Amino acid sequence: MNTVLGALNPIALRLGPIQVHWYGVIIASAVVIAVALAVREGQRRGVRPDDIYDMILWALPFTLIAARTYYVIFQWSYYRQNPGEIIRIWDGGIAIYGGLIGAGIVVILFCRSRFIPTWLMLDIAAPTVIMGQGIGRWGNFMNQEAFGRVTSLSFLQGLHLPDWLINQMYIRGAYRQPTFLYESVWDLLGFALLMLTRHRTHWYKQGDVFLTYVAWYAFGRFFTEGMRTDSLMLFNVIRVSQELSVVLFFGSIGLMIWRRRHNPNNRWYLAGSGQKVVAENK
Repeated sequence: MNTVLGALNPIALRLGPIQVHWYGVIIASAVVIAVALAVREGQRRGVRPDDIYDMILWALPFTLIAARTYYVIFQWSYYRQNPGEIIRIWDGGIAIYGGLIGAGIVVILFCRSRFIPTWLMLDIAAPTVIMGQGIGRWGNFMNQEAFGRVTSLSFLQGLHLPDWLINQMYIRGAYRQPTFLYESVWDLLGFALLMLTRHRTHWYKQGDVFLTYVAWYAFGRFFTEGMRTDSLMLFNVIRVSQELSVVLFFGSIGLMIWRRRHNPNNRWYLAGSGQKVVAENK
């Protein structure tokens, strides 16, 4: 029989006055794995590793700022009264959609400055991004956030979840739907799908991998967002991320179809940048 043992400690370790949060450790680990995979795929598609590293150095801070800004804007009634907490990102409050908007802007500007095909770079990054999102949701798990409505112990046990996960879902005096887990599983399935299909001949035009990622993520996010109790709201009526998911799902599919019809000569994803990458011995 499951017994409530209390929440897991969100602090990974303490170095004197410095506290290292599991949230940050998990996010950082996801970023490292994502960058490594993107560099490897970039070399196959004719994009130099240095270009990817440079892009990441620009993208990471802007992504973090955009993700936090997006969250704070839709929670302004709280942060207006508590301005000192705006920078406390280690406590959570990172909006994925805000981060994707910030990252997208950086990628577009960076690729134009380096004369790298923007769609190709987005394709290279897409599988690693959704993988990072799937891993990053476990940071929400450690902070006991991004959870769903009240449920029962028997329901969670019926999902065959381990006790330590069920115990962590005991929040504010009740068991909660593990929506973080649903989204994590959906994201990792999307990662597997893209990794298994992106190297198939004549499957993807440049841009299609990225648009497939957007459609896949938006579809799953629509449903998980509808189950959450901490959604960012507009006018206290509209779930912002849910409505945005609808726009992104249909928009990405529509754009993919439009590009195929109106630009049939677009390069295939496997054609890469058309530039050969020469390994440098250092």
